[in-house]
Amino acid sequence: MNLRGRLAVVTGASSGIGAATARLLAKEGARVVLVARSREALEAVAAEIRAGGGEAYALPADLGVPGAVALLEREVLGVHGPPDLLVNNAGAGRWLFTDETPPEEAVTMMAAPYFAAFFATRAFLPKMLDRGSGLIVNVNSPACYLPWPGATGYAAARWALRGFTDALRQDLAGTGVGVMHFLPGKTRSAYFEHNPGSEERIPLVSKLIPTLTSEEVAAALVGGVLRDAREVVVPFMLRLFQLFERLSPGPSRWVARTTGVKHPAARRRDAAAG
Repeated sequence: MNLRGRLAVVTGASSGIGAATARLLAKEGARVVLVARSREALEAVAAEIRAGGGEAYALPADLGVPGAVALLEREVLGVHGPPDLLVNNAGAGRWLFTDETPPEEAVTMMAAPYFAAFFATRAFLPKMLDRGSGLIVNVNSPACYLPWPGATGYAAARWALRGFTDALRQDLAGTGVGVMHFLPGKTRSAYFEHNPGSEERIPLVSKLIPTLTSEEVAAALVGGVLRDAREVVVPFMLRLFQLFERLSPGPSRWVARTTGVKHPAARRRDAAAG
């Protein structure tokens, strides 16, 4: 996709991968609509883009709420028209065992990324279909292929997003609207600061996979958009792990389990047996 003059809507755009992606899309000549819950943070990113000569608009919205998405739909379509590119990047969630997860938090984790991506796509898809062109990018996590211990609700929400991506691709075959699945590895961001204890639950085997910056992730995402890729997985070592999971799902899950954190009940049983 040639991005010059195209309209891109980026969700989760107030920081991290979303903000870096919005900046790079603007550098490529796209008009960028930034969406997230925090108006102040969005305005700061939009102002930075405009200061660099780009075109950016901040529209705060809670994408897990259908009514808020309906309002966003009217604002975007009424002022800017249907997007050429929709980047579903909104996401949330701590890494917790099932019995550690409050029910309301499980609902929040499903709201973003899964329902946020579904609602945003549903809002803009009809006009994209009428035009017969466009690209939808769903930003996911390695947990969508290979879950690890101590992140149950998080992994389930990412599997839901992966299922939505695959099903949406089936829906849109032959329509002119494409779907890209984007899967970055661990990214240096504020996520782990906002979710204390999560970093300690990354399986030790993941140390073989380099950590990326938000800018490196954004470059891979935008590169995939430019070449109309079906799926982008970065870095290279994560692609190898993904291939290993597809070819040998049993052994790959064993590696994730044995190098991951143990449930406290399992540790108690180990201690009692020892």
